[in-house]
Amino acid sequence: MKAFVHEGAPGLAGTKYTDMPDVAAGPGQVRIRLKTAGLNRRDLRVISLGKESDPAIIIGSDGAGVIEQVGLGVEGFKEGDEVIIFPTLHWLENTPAPPENYEILGSPTHGTFAEAIVISAGQVELKPSYLSWEEAGVLPLSAVTAYRALFTRGQVQPGQRVLITGAGGGVGTYLIQFAKAAGATVCATSRSAQKREQLVKLGANIVVPTEEDWLEVLEGEKVDLVIDSVGAATFHKCLNALKPGGTLVTFGATAGDEIKIDIRSFFYGQLNLLGSTMGSREEFRGMLQFITKHEIRPVIDRYYPLSEAGQALSRLKETQNMGNIGLHIG
Repeated sequence: MKAFVHEGAPGLAGTKYTDMPDVAAGPGQVRIRLKTAGLNRRDLRVISLGKESDPAIIIGSDGAGVIEQVGLGVEGFKEGDEVIIFPTLHWLENTPAPPENYEILGSPTHGTFAEAIVISAGQVELKPSYLSWEEAGVLPLSAVTAYRALFTRGQVQPGQRVLITGAGGGVGTYLIQFAKAAGATVCATSRSAQKREQLVKLGANIVVPTEEDWLEVLEGEKVDLVIDSVGAATFHKCLNALKPGGTLVTFGATAGDEIKIDIRSFFYGQLNLLGSTMGSREEFRGMLQFITKHEIRPVIDRYYPLSEAGQALSRLKETQNMGNIGLHIG
């Protein structure tokens, strides 16, 4: 089967579109003929950490397709079912943190940038019928990340003011829609004027240029909850935007990993700092129920054929995308 893999040199230089062996479904597994797949910033990290001695790995965590083979002992699925893949491995129940054996599909386990995938039936859910293949293919990782950060960790409540940084990315576009559906007032930041216009159309009540004084744009009215994926470049602005007793949930560090903090102002402010990443199968199912109830759809930036996955990754690396980038496979 055709696949997009990483092997050898770190980064995009080690990627290629090639042939990989077909695999049959074993006991408890299903084989899915993939229709679409989605890109995430994790894919860039996976290829950047690759070593010359590593075997070829099919990257990609998001995908949707049709079951074409059902292994022994599998119940609840049949050939022809339209399904979506849950990419968090070994994390079933909603717990405070993932288990020690937690992994994400796409390294070290073969991922979704291929014509087919064999995976445990426990990692599969029926595709919401209202979603197109393009929408379903880019949904899983970003949407479950947003759901856990906002609801499980952030405990968002109706009427709260929520600030979402770097909101033009895949997770950010879900966060805006989820928070609006939950009854919150949504503030969002972006460096791009074009993206800021699109964020307003998506439902953001207030949109702030990342480089400006956020509180000035917010007219001094602070927020209850900040969901941040930028990291060091915006961390102090995030804390400064919080009301006393407010909460900052961080799930990314696209602009730096390390920060210094004035701990005295932090504890005088009674602030909360929470980490979050991905989500459990329980949360994934909750997310699917939530988006179906509110008919929330992914924001799609662009689709590429599988053979041009390298170009898609380059676009993602340059943060040119507004929303999710996907791959057509089947």
